[in-house]
Amino acid sequence: MPPPSKPSVMDHVIPAKNMPALLGYYFGVFSLLPVLGLLLGPAAVISGVLGLQKARPTGVGRGHAITAIVLGGLFGGVQWLLAVVMAVTIIG
Repeated sequence: MPPPSKPSVMDHVIPAKNMPALLGYYFGVFSLLPVLGLLLGPAAVISGVLGLQKARPTGVGRGHAITAIVLGGLFGGVQWLLAVVMAVTIIG
């Protein structure tokens, strides 16, 4: 197996070689949408963590992975908190 090539600038802009980071980024962005954040927020955090692990040797996708964790945690977490508060209010 040949040694890995040095990542290009485009690898950092669109990290196609780090699919968990790229998917997590899109999940995090779309977790802004109401109700979708309930599913996509946790998926963004999980994908972001996996993307960070994959980015360690080259750094490709690190920014996308961090963005996924922040957006997914923030917007997904807020939507889950609102869902729980609404459920408690309706039930109680």
